[in-house]
Parts: sequence; structure tokens; C-alpha cells
Amino acid sequence: MKKWISRHNALAAVSTVTAAAMLTACGGAASSSAASSAASQADSAASSSEASSAAESWGDVKLTMWGAEEDQTMLREMADAFIAENADKGNITIDIGVQSESSAKDTVLADPEAAADVFAFADDQLNELVAAGALQEILLNPEDVKSRNLAGSVEAATMNDKLYAYPMTADNGYFLYYDKSVLSEDDVKSMDALLAKADASGKKFMMSLNDAWYIYSFYAGAGLKATLADDGINTVCNWNEAPGADVTQAILDMSAQSAFKSGADADIVSGIKDGSCCAAISGTWNAKTAQDTWGDNYAATKLPTYTLNGEQVQMASFSGYKLVGVNPHSANVGVAMMLADYITNEDNQAKRFNDRQLGPSNYWSSAASLGEILVSGDTQGKTTQQLVDDAVAGITAPVAQ
Repeated sequence: MKKWISRHNALAAVSTVTAAAMLTACGGAASSSAASSAASQADSAASSSEASSAAESWGDVKLTMWGAEEDQTMLREMADAFIAENADKGNITIDIGVQSESSAKDTVLADPEAAADVFAFADDQLNELVAAGALQEILLNPEDVKSRNLAGSVEAATMNDKLYAYPMTADNGYFLYYDKSVLSEDDVKSMDALLAKADASGKKFMMSLNDAWYIYSFYAGAGLKATLADDGINTVCNWNEAPGADVTQAILDMSAQSAFKSGADADIVSGIKDGSCCAAISGTWNAKTAQDTWGDNYAATKLPTYTLNGEQVQMASFSGYKLVGVNPHSANVGVAMMLADYITNEDNQAKRFNDRQLGPSNYWSSAASLGEILVSGDTQGKTTQQLVDDAVAGITAPVAQ
């Protein structure tokens, strides 16, 4: 599961570069003492001096770089620019392959030695990659990498005080976007006002409530936590402590309103396109559809508040980052670090934003199951306290190692 929590105030730049970022995030990195011995495998792959030496004179070098399918053209352009800028150091060939950031860990760990030299991945995969010795510690100019990126993104790329990846984007959270021809700025400040106005307009507000990624926003807003344990594998969750049962009831009440509709990403896209949805909580990946459909009436803002025990509580969002890692099994670790550094520098983070508008497993299934129950309205005869107790029991169940 995701490890860092933040409130995203609006759709803004999703670069992690400090000077360019307009969307802030904060948080703390989790550490894993259990992984320290395995992590040393990556540390031993290259010393700082060896990496520097290898990067000064290449000879003939061939690298493979993996990235998302939708990034292939952009990555090819970045790779070609890198080759051109370093033509004096030797002959280099860079092959680009398709690998989703969301499943990079599984592919890499299936055969680390056959994996790409450079690959992108979601920040929640860092611990396991380091523990398996599948991430090279960043030894070339790590302080420069740290200084040019948001503190939260650096923490997401750090484990046991060592930097293991290059921050690429800070676009993995979610926010509210809406149609200004239906909803005003005041309407979208609270869930109550938003739903009332949507209902009066014959429209729907949509979010994926039966998704652990999104249902988290209500509990986190109330000050409750779901985070990784110190071992970096198991989960700590206190949603069943006060006011967790009341939060659960508030979600039930909200989902029962006629203007509320829970739907997956594809449903949200369809609702926006066919005009039935006037507002949605999602991320940058669906924002372009909203922009194209609503045109000048498109607007984005922070998550709304919701009513909890008669008071307004600000919903929260996961803070998520995408990172670029270097394979310690690479035959050209030094050059691979230079390439990873290059594709995540300030210019290329700006390019990524301009081109693409980008800024553990028990948790997901157990929290999603809770959402399914709340969306259906069928509590199966259980109290809200019992429902959240069940969810927490599943979320915090020990992970076999």
C-alpha cells in the first residue's frame, strides 16, 4: 500500500522538481530493518568511485529502459537526446520496452538479472525491491537529486537513509474536478453542498468508493491511519478506533444519496462523456477527459469536506510518487545511473508534464471489501463498529514472509 499521506490542494504541475512543482506533498519514509542485509547486495554492486569511472568513458554500451506504454514515444525522445548529448563518451544503444509502473516490481523480481537496466515504478514498491537487492543505491550525485526534488518524493525514494531511486512524478494522488456550468466554487467545498446541487441538476457525483485507494480519504481526513509497519511489509491500521465507526456511518449516509454514484475509472469517463456526471474524485489520468468534455467549464480543486458528527471534516488523499530505479545487475551501472538521472532532471520533468500532464496487498482487498458493503447499503446486520473491526482485522493480518 502507499506509505505517504498528503492533501492535494488542486490539479497543478506534477513535476517533483522543487522549483517547478505547484502541488505540494509531505510525509515520512518507512524503514525496514529486515531488509538491511538483502539491501547490501545492491550496495555492493557498485561503489561511488567505480560508478563515476564507468560513467566517464563508456566504449560500446547497450541499455534497456522500461516505462509505461503511453510514455514510449516520450522515452524514445529522451533516450535519443541523452545519446546525442553524450556522443563523445562512446557508442550507446538504448532499447525501450513497455512495462507498467504499477506492476514493475513483479516483473523485475521474477528475474532481476534479466530485467531492464533502468525502469520506472510506483513508490509503494520500493521496500520490496530494495529487500530483494533489485535496486542500485544512487551513488552519482545523490545530493543533487535530493536538492532538486520535493522532500516528500525524496523520502519516497529513500530507505535506511540511502537513496535508491530518482523521483519522476508526484501525480499519483487524487483530487476533485467538476463542471463549472453546474457547480460553483462554493458548491464543491463540501460533499453536502456538492450532492445537493448535483441532485437538483439531475446529475451525478462519482468516485470509486469500493476501491481501497479512495475510501482511505474519509478515514485519513478524520485523523485515522493506515500505513506500513516498521518492517516495511505488514500494515498498521486504527480505523476501528474512534471515530472510525462514525466515519463508516458517514460514508453509508453519503452513498445512499441519489446524486452519489460509485464507479471505476471507466465508468467515470463514460459519465463525464455522456453528461450524467458533473463532478468526480480521481487523478490526473482522467483529467484530460474532463478537460476535453467540459472545455472552459473544467475546474479542479482540493477534495471536499464531509459531515462527521455534525462537523465538517476535510477529506485527505494518498500522496503517491513514480520513481526511476537502476538495476544493480546491469553490466553498465554507471551509465544506467546517468540515464536515469537524465530522464528525471528538471527539463525532462517539465517535458513529462507538458507531454503527458503527469504530476501491501491485504490492505487493498480488505478496504475495498468495506467499500463494497458501504456502496451496497447492505451491512449484513452488522453495526458500523463491527464492519470497521472486520476491515481492520483483514488490513492488519500478518503477511507471510
